[in-house]
Amino acid sequence: MAIAYPRLIGTQKSATETGMILSPSSPSRSPRILTQDELKKIAAYKAVEYVESDMVIGLGTGSTAKHAVDRIGELLRQGKLKNIVGIPTSKVTYDQAKSLGIPLSDLDSHPVLDLAIDGADEVDPYLNLVKGRGGSLLREKMVEGACKKFVVIVDESKLVNNLGGSGLAMPVEVVPFCCKFTAQRLQMLFEEAGCVAKLRNCENGEPFVTDNMNYIVELFFKREIGDLKVASDAILRLPGVVEHGMFLDMATTLIIAGECGVIVKDKEDSGSHRR
Repeated sequence: MAIAYPRLIGTQKSATETGMILSPSSPSRSPRILTQDELKKIAAYKAVEYVESDMVIGLGTGSTAKHAVDRIGELLRQGKLKNIVGIPTSKVTYDQAKSLGIPLSDLDSHPVLDLAIDGADEVDPYLNLVKGRGGSLLREKMVEGACKKFVVIVDESKLVNNLGGSGLAMPVEVVPFCCKFTAQRLQMLFEEAGCVAKLRNCENGEPFVTDNMNYIVELFFKREIGDLKVASDAILRLPGVVEHGMFLDMATTLIIAGECGVIVKDKEDSGSHRR
């Protein structure tokens, strides 16, 4: 069940106003319950409304961001958007955007982006995020850290009271050298939070390899990890760690799609960084 968000008031539109859902033709028919993927698509299409011609855009990775990339490609084909340059956050997104005819570049050529759109695995009430369960956290953080506006798109199942609160993995990208040693040190770092660290493996039992030829250590927490910035700094100080999946104070706008409609929440309304 989604956690109620008293802070996430924002701007709300009914699902039918988005043009994504059709009202039932007969009053006697019960409204259809939307799937999670349909909710993701609603949030993604709403986020693309922020895209304007002549923008440099960070293109996110994952099942939600995929819908946004598809929509940008569609608007380009229709001529409703022009002169867009996309900066992909993964090889998968690069291939998708290229197949859609979206012009692509990189941070070397465009060190400042107008906008980035991406999904998230967890969002707390202060718009801090867990991202990167798909393994693209390093490139995502590089691209989204270089943008003027970062729009995060989620369905309401991704809302948590605190990062790590879903009980699912918080990813940390590490170098392959002595990765088990690094995993052990990460687990010890958050011993008080009941942390369990596991190396992510593929179905064949081999370690999952990121686009940067690194590995992923997944951290699972039983209790809150405390001050997020302190935790971030502690992780990054460990030799062997490349980057972690906490995106702190980066999101500027959050778009949440739920069965009751769409909520748009801007950073300035969310309060101070969670302590």
